[in-house]
Amino acid sequence: MHKTYTPIFVLLLLLLGSCSYETKTVSSPPVRKLKMEEATIAAIHQSFREGTCTCQQLVAAYFERIEKYDKPTGLNAIVVTNPDAMERARELDREFAETKKLRPLHCIPLIVKDNYNTAGLQTTAGSLALKGFKPTEDAYQVRELKKAGAIVLAKSNMAEWAFSPRETISSIAGETLNPYNLEHVPAGSSGGTAAAVAANFGTVGLGTDTGNSIRGPSSHNALVGFRTTMGLTSRAGIIPLYLRNDVGGPMARTVEDATRVLEVIAGYDPADPLTRHSQGKMPLNYQQYLDRNGLKGARIGVLRTLSEDTPDPQVKALFEQAIADLKALGAVIVDSVDIAGFDSLRQNQWCDVFQHDINGYLAAQGPAVPVKNLDEIVASGKYAPSAAENLKYFQQHQFTPKDSSHTCGDAYHDPRRIAFRSAVEAAMDKHEVGALIYPTWNNPPAKVGDTSGYKGDNSQVIAPHTGQPAFTVPMGYTYEHLPAGLQFLGRIYDEPVLIRYTYAYEQGTQHRKPPLNFTRGTSQKR
Repeated sequence: MHKTYTPIFVLLLLLLGSCSYETKTVSSPPVRKLKMEEATIAAIHQSFREGTCTCQQLVAAYFERIEKYDKPTGLNAIVVTNPDAMERARELDREFAETKKLRPLHCIPLIVKDNYNTAGLQTTAGSLALKGFKPTEDAYQVRELKKAGAIVLAKSNMAEWAFSPRETISSIAGETLNPYNLEHVPAGSSGGTAAAVAANFGTVGLGTDTGNSIRGPSSHNALVGFRTTMGLTSRAGIIPLYLRNDVGGPMARTVEDATRVLEVIAGYDPADPLTRHSQGKMPLNYQQYLDRNGLKGARIGVLRTLSEDTPDPQVKALFEQAIADLKALGAVIVDSVDIAGFDSLRQNQWCDVFQHDINGYLAAQGPAVPVKNLDEIVASGKYAPSAAENLKYFQQHQFTPKDSSHTCGDAYHDPRRIAFRSAVEAAMDKHEVGALIYPTWNNPPAKVGDTSGYKGDNSQVIAPHTGQPAFTVPMGYTYEHLPAGLQFLGRIYDEPVLIRYTYAYEQGTQHRKPPLNFTRGTSQKR
């Protein structure tokens, strides 16, 4: 359960005032005060420079939204809020007053998935077995974001141990719903981050993606989600599912904000050996690729192999419109691109390395961690029914990265993975395309409790195994305002190309809209 604020906090809000939700003017020239809903990093920083909002006011306003909308509506996206956030806001306000300089993410409120180690703040991967565990050090990405000025505002709910791509249910916090329609799921396992950022509980968020879990929840919640090239960002300090697949990264309301986060977290970290592959493959900055005309002359391939896999009619219509929009924005569409040997290459790519990886993580946490290995997790009985089957399965079935009976290497060493990536990139080279596109999901978000409604998840198929980057952006809305996403798959380390394409598409279509039940002045419980 997230922290309940006392009347002292309410008094603090009144004393601080808040960043305005409306446009107001003062003596010439007029100054536009910050509109909290859908606020971007650039808008927040502009309001700081103009003196129309302070870091303390911003943090207080986001806390107010969490208090007003999270539990009262039944959304249930937040596990715990950060009691030190306001003190950090005061420090950043003092720093800006003295230096007149803003850090890259100065006072940007960050929602962190509950599998990122966050120093002094409970980190559980959604499990009661880790209740009360407070790491002494931050995960690499959290540490770098803090250095850049971001404030960890809250930890978000997740599918327990990141097991489910369908839904976000945990024993530590219960079930998270979709803010666009509370009768539907936000996908898993980063559904808490997705719902929180979509409902404007923070400016940006962190998720993790083993097969789907940045892109699926982003698609279901009208967000931008970056699954970057494996090895571009460090996983050190993130509770693993399968390290051979895991990628951590940004979930945001705009491509620009996701890019700003990526710029901070990308790069070599000795604590994650896979990141050595990124050395020499990164540009000086990623924001230079935010080009509104980035689709002019771009060659983009349509991957009908995925888009035509039993699509919902409304999602299919949105995808066809997206293709037309890409053409109108200057792209050359290659419809379609076939990947040689695709059906066989995609098979047998998964390895059940959870026990190996979770035991390694827990062993590194020292004596304070409540459970020391998977056997102790299972013996504790502290898990949701939805996690029980997987926990017991992984207890009995274990592969290791060096298992002689099954190749379980990463994207740079596993021959099956290299072959799959080579085939995908060979098809892209043949048709001279910069990216392949397909719906992130061929079907809209399932109803809560409807396991048969979980279908059409395209994110699991390619990028988690090949190591290629795949970004999702809002593509429009289906039944009852439920979002759908468009996914762009690029060559390994081709993030600059994907940023150009997704930014130009986003700016040319402007599909992102906030969920109606989470706009100021409304509150509707499921």
